[in-house]
Amino acid sequence: MKRLLLLLLFLAAPLQAEPRLVTDMSQSRIDISYRFAGAELLIFGAIQYPGGIAPEEAPGIAVVLRGPMEPLTVRKKARVAGIWVNTEAVRFESAPGFYAVATTKPVRDLLDERNAAIYEIGLQHLQLSPATATDPETTGTFQDGLVALRTSENLFVEQPYGVLVTDRVLYRARLPIPSAVPVGNYQAEIYLILDGKVRARSTAPVIIDKTGFERDLFVFAHKHSFFYGLLAVMLALLMGWVAGEIGRRSQP
Repeated sequence: MKRLLLLLLFLAAPLQAEPRLVTDMSQSRIDISYRFAGAELLIFGAIQYPGGIAPEEAPGIAVVLRGPMEPLTVRKKARVAGIWVNTEAVRFESAPGFYAVATTKPVRDLLDERNAAIYEIGLQHLQLSPATATDPETTGTFQDGLVALRTSENLFVEQPYGVLVTDRVLYRARLPIPSAVPVGNYQAEIYLILDGKVRARSTAPVIIDKTGFERDLFVFAHKHSFFYGLLAVMLALLMGWVAGEIGRRSQP
């Protein structure tokens, strides 16, 4: 009887739990039409602390949106005999077409190098899985080149103070979605960071896809690539012929 009573008391006692993230988004699907000029994704939520007591130290939040993942070959060009040619190439197995990260403060002030690399928080901590056998210095050079290129195209974004935390409980971040964003399946990842460690994580799927005529054309091009290419060539020849006729008839 005493053992049963002790067991019941143990089960009834509150267990010490980790903090928990509750997350929502302004939209889980972004449609791209011919008038699409970019969008903004609002990610917001709340932090649930054990016992409802928030720590004295302000929490750190990192919000990451990435996708779609695909293999990619990066080539380096050099001028040889007056002609620009490809000289070296490195293939990466899992490069995101889009990557955006927003944090409450710079990543280096939130996490150490090891934890930032484990969770791939920050552009310099992306794990692209190189498939080409090269030395680390060469791989790093090509990865830096890829990051710089996609940053200039607004496809890689890093916002060191892009997350706002209110009363150590509520958080929100606005991530810009450029007009050239690739279609596919994305993953939003939210990390709660306390004392330099990830203490909680929340994820949510995001779909970015074409709609209307753009989607029909996109699907046709992927399912019937030969006919799509043939149609594109015929259309280009037709437009060239029309332009030639207009120029010929406009001459005196």
